[in-house]
Amino acid sequence: MKAINGIIPPITTPFHNDESLALNKLSENLAKYMEYELSGFLILGSNGEAYSLTMNEKIQVLKTARSSIPADRFMMAGTGCQSTLETIDLCKEAASAGADAVLVLNPFYYKGRMTSEALEHHYRAVADASPSPVFIYNMPASTGIDLEAELIIRLAEHSNIAGLKDSGGNITKMGDILMHVDTDFTVLSGSAGTLLASLLLGAKGGIVAFANIAPQKSIDLYQKVHAGMLEDARQLQLEIIRLNTMVTRKFGVPALKVVMDMLGLYGGPPRSPLLPVNEELRLQLETAMIEAGIRPF
Repeated sequence: MKAINGIIPPITTPFHNDESLALNKLSENLAKYMEYELSGFLILGSNGEAYSLTMNEKIQVLKTARSSIPADRFMMAGTGCQSTLETIDLCKEAASAGADAVLVLNPFYYKGRMTSEALEHHYRAVADASPSPVFIYNMPASTGIDLEAELIIRLAEHSNIAGLKDSGGNITKMGDILMHVDTDFTVLSGSAGTLLASLLLGAKGGIVAFANIAPQKSIDLYQKVHAGMLEDARQLQLEIIRLNTMVTRKFGVPALKVVMDMLGLYGGPPRSPLLPVNEELRLQLETAMIEAGIRPF
């Protein structure tokens, strides 16, 4: 497996105004991101509106992305579905499209039955069948399920489960996991808001939405931690918190796409049922962007 570390943007899926795929805009955005020292890219993550795409559309997006991402940068594909069999199918399609690893969000529709036993069975079955290394994706804000540390630690023993993207924001829990897994198990922060704390604990990088709009600031924070420039890293962390919160937990993908449009990337509309942001929020985002010192591409 290619080393998966550093700063990784979860790429948005661009749509035309009629909500059809704008694959040419995906290629254009990726070309601009290539100008930065980003380690790789997550395609079809939460910010990629994966749950709004058909299977055929997901395959088109993955193939387009891989053709735009050079071999020296890894591509991770979001493949979590509500059934184990569909997840396995998408893992195989992702590998065929050139994904170096897959990120598997846990099933959550039957939340009351998603016990640790059921989730462990799911992840082991997926890992057994996936041609690519599997990363666990813990995203309780979207799934309503916060994967237990003990479950993640057990799953880390599987030879084809390579790491974790944790978007839960529980730093104590992340520390517990890092204490009990092998050093080759890759833990990645799922939010720029907790990136500094995660890196100090031993996370190897972050898959953070903020890197879609401020790749250099995200990279700078990562590099300053590794250079021991912790006061500079702390200041950077404080600068990005407000805007990061607005384009993630508070207003989500529609807000992220608006800021991308402001910066010279293609954001475009979200896909229904998500609604575009209103003019009041647009002005708030512009102010927050200026305060954070975010520059156009």
